[in-house]
Amino acid sequence: MTPPPDRRGRRPRIVFVEPAEAQVRGLSAEQTVMLDGALHAIGSDPGAVTPHATASALRDYRRGGVRVIFFATALGSILIVTYVEVD
Repeated sequence: MTPPPDRRGRRPRIVFVEPAEAQVRGLSAEQTVMLDGALHAIGSDPGAVTPHATASALRDYRRGGVRVIFFATALGSILIVTYVEVD
């Protein structure tokens, strides 16, 4: 019998709620590249992102002119982005 696959190497799926999708559609190509880097960092270790100041279920990522607010599903396999801001 083989052991179950190791989930530690799997990144969570990232999805956007409609308002966040609209924010992403308004980004320039350069801003989209910045956001992609931030999403990669978030997906690598979502638990390391600072909890939001007013809502403990939310995480608030802020680095290099990018801000992403998101929450994770119960098993952490999906990250749901609720807000995106790129300077």
